Amino acid sequence: MHFIPEDLDDYVVAHSENEPELLQQLNRETYQKILQPRMLSGHYQGRLLSMISKLVNPKSILEIGTYTGYSALCLAEGMQTDGVIHTIDINEELVDFQRKYFDKSGYGRQIHQHLGNALDIIPNLDTTFDLVFIDADKENYSNYFNVIIDKLNLGGIILSDNVLWSGKVLDNTFKKDDTSTPALIDYNALLKSDKRVETVVLPIRDGLTISRKL
Repeated sequence: MHFIPEDLDDYVVAHSENEPELLQQLNRETYQKILQPRMLSGHYQGRLLSMISKLVNPKSILEIGTYTGYSALCLAEGMQTDGVIHTIDINEELVDFQRKYFDKSGYGRQIHQHLGNALDIIPNLDTTFDLVFIDADKENYSNYFNVIIDKLNLGGIILSDNVLWSGKVLDNTFKKDDTSTPALIDYNALLKSDKRVETVVLPIRDGLTISRKL
């Protein structure tokens, strides 16, 4: 979804950092072989994730929703030399695909894959985090926030993807079987009202929220 005219959006992308070669390969192979390739962060958002990670310079990163590993590699670009990423996904079929690209990068040993339900896995991770990226099932965004907030270091950042949901968050007449839209509406309200964080919503692509722990 474009929130600015498409030609202007193209200009923005053209004048942002280039997509690294390895991520170009990952992008192409995802579109060739994997279902729902639109779930990929992609060139522009990937460069944004990389930039934010470089500004934060995290030692520990948590990602909820690995997909094919593109966003994890973008976040890895900004972590400290001895930093680690814990990335969680529920799709067993993607584990080997992710690992292939992780090992091709310079971050393979620092990226720890977890397979299963993030709500079960996160409480058992014996670490705290400087940067968290949430890009998984929308119905659980609020639950993810509640399980990670006490594991987020002071000044730590939560990035939440798809928070505008193609503009559906403005629609109070969503279908009864649409569980994602009301969940995102509730999540956005939670971030606004929770006094433990300060939040800014960026109207980039499908919406990206930056929340900082106070």
